[in-house]
Amino acid sequence: MSAFKPFTTADVILSPFKVNKSFSFKGIAELTGSGIDIFEGENTSPSLWSSGSTSTGYISTQDKFLVYRSIRELYYYNYLENSDGSPINTASFNDDGTITGLPYTPNSYNYLPNTLLADRYYPTGSGDIIGVISIPSNKYGETLKPGTVTLSNGTSSLYDDGEGNLITSSLKVGDVIYSHGIITLTNDGIPQQDGYGYITYGTGSYGVSDSAFIQSFINSTNLSCSFDSTLTIYESQYKCTLRENEFNFSQNPTLISGSSNSGILYDFATGSYFTPYVTSIGLYNNNKELLAIAKLSQPLRVSDTTDTSILINLDL
Repeated sequence: MSAFKPFTTADVILSPFKVNKSFSFKGIAELTGSGIDIFEGENTSPSLWSSGSTSTGYISTQDKFLVYRSIRELYYYNYLENSDGSPINTASFNDDGTITGLPYTPNSYNYLPNTLLADRYYPTGSGDIIGVISIPSNKYGETLKPGTVTLSNGTSSLYDDGEGNLITSSLKVGDVIYSHGIITLTNDGIPQQDGYGYITYGTGSYGVSDSAFIQSFINSTNLSCSFDSTLTIYESQYKCTLRENEFNFSQNPTLISGSSNSGILYDFATGSYFTPYVTSIGLYNNNKELLAIAKLSQPLRVSDTTDTSILINLDL
């Protein structure tokens, strides 16, 4: 019988699993106090030397035109000509060395939430504005949990449909970029069609950059925002196997009768029917230093006829 038993590689399993935490902030004071910033982007034609003349942001100051262009390049560049994706410009290289067509492709990685047919609208008219709510990574973790984002300005509410679309009633008004903690407001509402796609793109009475609608959220002192963050935790599982001939004797000093130096055991501890109970297991490193103690919910009798396996889960 040995006091220590080493683990084999088959005894240790590392399993990742995702956990979520809910956040809810009401009012500009709570939002900005938690690090959530709010910006207005505007499609203007600023002078090269006047950057910052149209500033926006509660926490960090940014130029409205730069916000507009940054959001466009990051999340909407492929959708400027069509809400389902712009056609790809490709080139044909001929045998004589000439090139037919445009020698480049405009497609970028726009951080789509899934592989479904995407619908992204971005206003491109002069003076059009967008709204941006930026959640810091220490709040959303690895990503925002799809389907948990909500916004309210006190009179109107928006929610995330779980596919990256920001919805009010049955109208899409923006997008949620889960992996970056970014919420965008780009229009006053595009009606859904059969749950996929939208009826119009940048025309008619829908899908326009409505300054009043967007500003009613980003300029509201009553703006509230709630969401769930996502974080991956790695759980180590240790399988402790006690064979029928192992750990079959207790080192509890109360089993010794008389002086502890005599080594004389009580009669009940010397019979063949006696087997000890496990109440806790210590995990040690290679230097026999105690690292953790696993407690069982109730004492477990060690079998003297079959192997006993105990699983220890350690979350890191």
